[in-house]
Amino acid sequence: MTLHVSTSTQHRVAVIGGGPAGLMAAETLLAAGVQVDVFDAMPSPGRKFLLAGVGGMNITHSEPAAKFYRRYGPREAALAPMLDAFNADALRHWVHGLGIETFVGSSGKVFPREMKAAPLLRAWLARLREAGMQLHVRHRWEGWLADGSLRFSTPTGETHWQGCAVVLALGGGSWAKLGSDGRWLPLLGEKGVDTRPLAPSNCGFERPWSDHFASKFAGQALKGVTLQFADACGQPSQRRGEFVVTATGVEGNLIYAYSAAIRDAITRDGQATITLDLLPDRSLERLLGELQRGRGAASLANHLRKQCGLDGVKAGLLRELLDKDSFNDMARLAQAIKALPLTLHAARPIDEAISTAGGVRFEAMDEHGMLKALPGVFCAGEMLDWEAPTGGYLLTACFASGRTAAQGVLHWLDRSTL
Repeated sequence: MTLHVSTSTQHRVAVIGGGPAGLMAAETLLAAGVQVDVFDAMPSPGRKFLLAGVGGMNITHSEPAAKFYRRYGPREAALAPMLDAFNADALRHWVHGLGIETFVGSSGKVFPREMKAAPLLRAWLARLREAGMQLHVRHRWEGWLADGSLRFSTPTGETHWQGCAVVLALGGGSWAKLGSDGRWLPLLGEKGVDTRPLAPSNCGFERPWSDHFASKFAGQALKGVTLQFADACGQPSQRRGEFVVTATGVEGNLIYAYSAAIRDAITRDGQATITLDLLPDRSLERLLGELQRGRGAASLANHLRKQCGLDGVKAGLLRELLDKDSFNDMARLAQAIKALPLTLHAARPIDEAISTAGGVRFEAMDEHGMLKALPGVFCAGEMLDWEAPTGGYLLTACFASGRTAAQGVLHWLDRSTL
C-alpha cells in the first residue's frame, strides 16, 4: 500500500499520536510549510507526558554524549544519528525557546525550572496551533482503507483521512488508560511490518516475600545500596542508588536501571538473581571487624544497628533471605551484607511499567524512518523497538526520533513531487 499524492492533498501530512514524538514531528513539518493534522485517541494530547511530570519533569540528562548514548544498550547505533541531530543540549535550547527555563540537578538530570510538564505542554501546543496545526482528539486510528485512506473511530462514528504521508507516533503499551495501549501492533503486522512483541521496561519485578516481611516493609526504600548485575549489553555492571520493597517484589530507580537485563534473564532462564551490597561504604574487612566485636547481652539486631548502622528494611531483608546458620557465623553474615543475592521471578504487568520494549524493528525502516512495507508511512517514539532507563533518556529519544521521522517525510515529499 502506498499513500497517493493528489492535488487536493499536496503537502498534507497526518501525525497520529499527540505525545512528544508526534508533536515534535508536527512542529518540524509545520516549520517546513507542510499542512499537518494531528490525531490523538484521547480527549487531549500529551497525557502520558503530563503524568511523567507529576513527580518532577525530568526532560533530559547532562552527562557526556558517549555515556548518554550507552544508555540505549543494543539500539545505541540505531539511535545515535537521531541523537546526533537533536541531542540533550539541543533539547534544552528548544525548551528555552518555549519560555521555559531549565536547570541541572545534583544527579545530572535536567528539569524545567518549575519542575512541571504542564506549562511546557501548554506553551508548545499554543505555538503549534499558531503555526497551523489541526488537532483532532478522540480519533482512534483503526488502520487503512483499500485506497490508502486512514480510518479513525470517533464518538460520532468512523471518519477517513487521506494525504501524502503519515507519521505514526503511537507510543508503546504501558499506561493504556492514557492512550498508549499497543493496539497498533496487529494493524502493522497484517501489512507485513516487522515488529517485536511489546514487553515491560522500567518496571518492577516479583519476589514472593513472607507475609511478615511484606506486611512490615512493603513501601519502604532501601537507600544507599549497590546493585550488581550484567547490563543490557551483557557486561558486568554495578550502580548505587535506592529501590522500594513492594508487597509483590521490588521496584524503583535502581531496579529500573537494570530492568531490561533482568527481564531478558528471566525470559531466558526463568529467574534472575541480582546482588546487593547493603553497606557499600564499608569494606568487607571493616565490616567483619565490627561484627566480631563482643556484643554482651545485646541482641544481634541491636548489635547490627550499633556497630554498622544496619537496621530497618535492610536488616529485615537479611532476615528474609538468610538462614539461621548465617546469623551465627559473622564471616558468612559479613559476606552476605556485602553481596546479598536476591532472586526475582517475573516482571510486573506491562500496564504498570513506565515504558515498554519491543515494537517496530529498525530493520523494518529505511534510513529516513519510513516503513519498507508501507511507503509514505513513518514511525517515531516509543513504538520503535528501543528502550532506555529513566533519567531523561526516554524523552530525549522520543523528541529526536519525532524530528527524524518528520525530516524523512520532507525527503519523501521532495522525491514524490519530482
